[in-house]
Amino acid sequence: MSDMTELMLCDVGDIVTGSTPSTSVKEFWGGDIPFYSPADFNGGVFSNDTEKTVTNLGANIGRKLIAGSIMVTCIGSIGKMAICNTDGISNQQINTIIPRSNFDSVYLYYLVLNGINRFVNFAPQTTIQIINKTEFGKFKFRFHNYETQQKIAKILSTVDNLIEKTQTLIEKYTAIKQGMMADLFTRGIDMTTGDTPNPKGGKLRPSLEDAPELYKQAELGWVPKEWEVKRLEDLLAETPSAMRSGPFGSSLLKHELVEKGIPLLGIDNIFVERFSGTYRRFVTQEKFNELSKYAVRSNDVVITIMGTVGRCCVIPDDIEKALSSKHLWTMTFDKQKVISDLVCWQLNYADWAKSWFHQKSQGGIMEAIQSSTLKNLFLPVPKLDEQLKIAAIYRSLCAKVEKEQAYLDKLSLKKKGLMQDLLTGKVTVGK
Repeated sequence: MSDMTELMLCDVGDIVTGSTPSTSVKEFWGGDIPFYSPADFNGGVFSNDTEKTVTNLGANIGRKLIAGSIMVTCIGSIGKMAICNTDGISNQQINTIIPRSNFDSVYLYYLVLNGINRFVNFAPQTTIQIINKTEFGKFKFRFHNYETQQKIAKILSTVDNLIEKTQTLIEKYTAIKQGMMADLFTRGIDMTTGDTPNPKGGKLRPSLEDAPELYKQAELGWVPKEWEVKRLEDLLAETPSAMRSGPFGSSLLKHELVEKGIPLLGIDNIFVERFSGTYRRFVTQEKFNELSKYAVRSNDVVITIMGTVGRCCVIPDDIEKALSSKHLWTMTFDKQKVISDLVCWQLNYADWAKSWFHQKSQGGIMEAIQSSTLKNLFLPVPKLDEQLKIAAIYRSLCAKVEKEQAYLDKLSLKKKGLMQDLLTGKVTVGK
């Protein structure tokens, strides 16, 4: 670290706090000049598009930023960052560093990003957190020489480019999956040749417009003739507590939680099509035995019913013991009637499920999902052999997304390690 120099941010460039031209003056808005705000920072290094733009007249009212300036939100959502891709202005939530010529913009972006928690922790814990221009400029960092800055910026940019490409691929596969599943749940798979079963069946049925004779009217609209439409309640397994939510709160006091034991699941374990095995709450074996009717089993479908409402996933096979909290509905389905993965997809994405939940929320935001709302939701139910075909396609599509997501997670860890090693001088950069 001998070639590194400690400097304040105000020593490496001009610090500019943004300002917003009056929104009541139409002549200021709608031009070709970017108006940067935290909403335009999507996690990428550069902010390429802005929701709002200003005219030259509006830009003259604001404080001008040049391409390559490093923007940091310092009011509200402290620490969101991006580099200006184009000359423009920003709003008052942003402090911007306009670096001098002997400082590499991309290097400076990564250097500040690597120490972003310092800003977050510095901001007073008030209703609206704020770091003013003077305070912002006094933050100190250790800087490499300019040549080394450029080398580090190139290395980290290469990793970020891979991350961006992987994210794009995930978005592509996700869109393909959603489009395919929407088709599969409205048209399904043709499992016959004429009037006879076809074990090699696998093509989508012709659409309703092309072959109306293959469809019938049902509670959800037009569905293939071979399908049934059933209430979710009728698809549950014939076992006690096939649909359950934990009794916790009054029934399980904080002092009954332990540091290690059997997991107590909450909304932080349930995401859209993804279960998180990071556990924060545990109960003893004795408490589990006492409340075993609320146990969660592999292949159960779980949906969040409070807080962030409506996230749904399937419990993976490697779950041995766990309890459900009051923030979740846990459902065990009859395997001879329906495949859990397909119910989960519908609860997360299907238009008929969204429409039903919207109706039950009386047009507003649903604050909780009642058991009656779930039980009376109508779902299309293909025959089991057709469900198996649909599920195989679904899992294949999921596997592609999961593979890229695993690679993305690996790249993100690599980037984090490289930033820490290179930017602190722990690892030197070769020639």
